[in-house]
Amino acid sequence: MKRFFVEEIIANEETCSITGPEAKHILEVLLMGPEDRFVLMDRKDTRFLALIESSGPREVLVAPEKPLPKSSSSTIEITLCQAMLKSRQMNYIIQKTSELGVNCIIPFLSKRTVDRLSKDRFGNKIRHWREIAQSSTKQSDRDPPAIIGSVVTFKKLMKTWDGEDALKVILWEEEGIKDLKSLLRTSSSQMKFVRVRRTRRRFCPARNRGC
Repeated sequence: MKRFFVEEIIANEETCSITGPEAKHILEVLLMGPEDRFVLMDRKDTRFLALIESSGPREVLVAPEKPLPKSSSSTIEITLCQAMLKSRQMNYIIQKTSELGVNCIIPFLSKRTVDRLSKDRFGNKIRHWREIAQSSTKQSDRDPPAIIGSVVTFKKLMKTWDGEDALKVILWEEEGIKDLKSLLRTSSSQMKFVRVRRTRRRFCPARNRGC
């Protein structure tokens, strides 16, 4: 069954309004209309079976009929701090990590960042990445969409995580001893930053996969 997002579902309200890209997808792509049903979800992973009551050019009015079980979720929260990549590669990273269940993605500017956007374009990019995360979550039926943080510098990123009670891992292709699997099996959250080996893979944007 199709799944669509709203910011929040208020259980005691008889109807819920869907607007923006989700409404456009319902009306113009799927050509759904009154009496059609789908799963309505919000960012708290509240889920309802919903019935379309009416629709306009830019709005779909639905009635939440009955609550549905939440998706299965991991007890481990994962935050991915990702250096800014060129547009297609960055989109791909956000899509796949969202499908895998990453909770939060923080883009950052590194010394070798190629795609350095002007500040006024950061907002548009973040909105676009949030749409990708939301779409990926619907496709995989996982937890609520990954939170996409604001773009920060590497220096600020390090200060943000300083003192946090969490396992902090830096993937580095020249690490010769530690690998991620063995680290996760033996580590505790009290550890400081550690480096682990990263598998070398070339990215093929034309194929949308590693090769």
